[in-house]
Amino acid sequence: MSPSFSRNWIDDLSRTAAGKTIAASRTIIVGGGTAGAVLAARLSEDPARQVILIEAGPVGDTPGELLDGTTLPAAVPGHPVNWGYESELTANTSGIVPRGRLLGGSSAINGGYFVRAREGDFARWARSGGSAWEYRNALPLLAALENDLDFGHEAGHGSDGPMRLRRPPQSGELTGAFLAAAQELGFPLEPDKNAIGARPGVGPIPSNIIDGVRVHTGLAYLSAARGRPNLTVIGGTRVVRVLLEGGRALGAVAAREGDPASTAMIEADEVVLCAGAVATAQLLMLSGIGPRRELQALGLPVVADLPVGERFHDHPNLALGWHPARRVAEDGPRTTFPTALNFDSANTGAGGAEGDLEILLTAQPDEALFGGDSSAGPPPPITETSELRLIVALQQPRSRGKLSLRSGDPFAPPRIEYRYLEHAEDVERLRLGVRTAAAMLRSEAFAGVFGRFAALDDPTLLDDRSLEQWIRDHLGTAIHMCGTAPMGEVVDGAGAVHGVRGLRVADTSILPSAPSRGPFNTAVLVGELIARLMRRSH
Repeated sequence: MSPSFSRNWIDDLSRTAAGKTIAASRTIIVGGGTAGAVLAARLSEDPARQVILIEAGPVGDTPGELLDGTTLPAAVPGHPVNWGYESELTANTSGIVPRGRLLGGSSAINGGYFVRAREGDFARWARSGGSAWEYRNALPLLAALENDLDFGHEAGHGSDGPMRLRRPPQSGELTGAFLAAAQELGFPLEPDKNAIGARPGVGPIPSNIIDGVRVHTGLAYLSAARGRPNLTVIGGTRVVRVLLEGGRALGAVAAREGDPASTAMIEADEVVLCAGAVATAQLLMLSGIGPRRELQALGLPVVADLPVGERFHDHPNLALGWHPARRVAEDGPRTTFPTALNFDSANTGAGGAEGDLEILLTAQPDEALFGGDSSAGPPPPITETSELRLIVALQQPRSRGKLSLRSGDPFAPPRIEYRYLEHAEDVERLRLGVRTAAAMLRSEAFAGVFGRFAALDDPTLLDDRSLEQWIRDHLGTAIHMCGTAPMGEVVDGAGAVHGVRGLRVADTSILPSAPSRGPFNTAVLVGELIARLMRRSH
């Protein structure tokens, strides 16, 4: 069916691009999120390429509450810049998956965890994506994208890249106890989690939150680029499908947010999907690229029979809540996640791989983390009634999820099935993680600070079957989805979709497995690397 056209919208689009240089080739980037903002900035450095960045959310100034890096207000369901996808974590557990819906995407609403993937992650990705994804080849880009204010002049680091990062101070009572507790249990210090060859251990988390301000990729990369004559940024516009003909992408069909009946076609020589692991996979399938049987069952044409959404990967996690024994002094500005312990389950009989478990410290209670406002004054004190958390995450689960369409309606959210804990080994490793977190709280380092668990008791903690049920009852997701359009099976190492000319993917959808750390740093790398490969081929 041919798209309908809104004359007013086309006129608006023309005015938006007025005065822009019409270059030799035109590229549409769908999604101005973590990777999309990076890609748009880098591609528009080439004056021979006209770049049109289309973002479903707003593209104006970032609201002040989102610049506040000490809180996570947009992670709450119902926030206007949060997509809030319903999902099934297990057959009996559901949840809401927040994803950023504005320029900068999830980098504008997350906790600022900017840790590099491990060398083993790159080895796995290179097997599918080729030599560009080998660690030794990615390392120069990892250094070039950062301005590390702590280790910028050391080997393997950068000091003049767009992403400024710093490690939070570790002088607070909670951070100090956490560091000491991990060492008391025999874990090494890891002062720089982005160092080459760093051994997993306990240490501060590299963060893009500087002096309390969250600087997302829309700010770090696009602020200086938006005045370029060959870059057009369009907000409040949702791409509903890629226009394909004869096995080639010819452009995108888009609709204004809030007006789904009014659509327009934007032509291009190349289309790059950067809408995130959920929306990119959905858009591929709506455009006829996905599992043949599922597309045919919904009456969608099949352009390319590819396993889109078939085996995505994400980190299951849960929160071990606890109450202090007394008022706690946490000096200086509070950050969302100041410190983490990364460790191996491989040598404990639980299976696993290097650094496959993580325990993350939250240094403020939920009411301050999700609903606080630092501009209103200092955060409330941490007392015996406050509930704090240690977040336990499995960084390399065996279980894989599935993302599929519910219908051919582009405005209907997809079905997201995480299928967590389908492998017994995943359960065993999470039991180890919870027991390690409990041991940290009961260590000498936390003596006088730890009061009691919020929802865990010793009979449950000591019994394997009871603890498994507790884990299932408290299960969550780290919201680190990867692999809905993986390299090797759906795209090549440069993000080009198999069997479809002129169409690429450049976000965490292409990673065959999630990194062994949070994917924020890797999402920025995806934008940088795909931009470099595209410019080289151009």
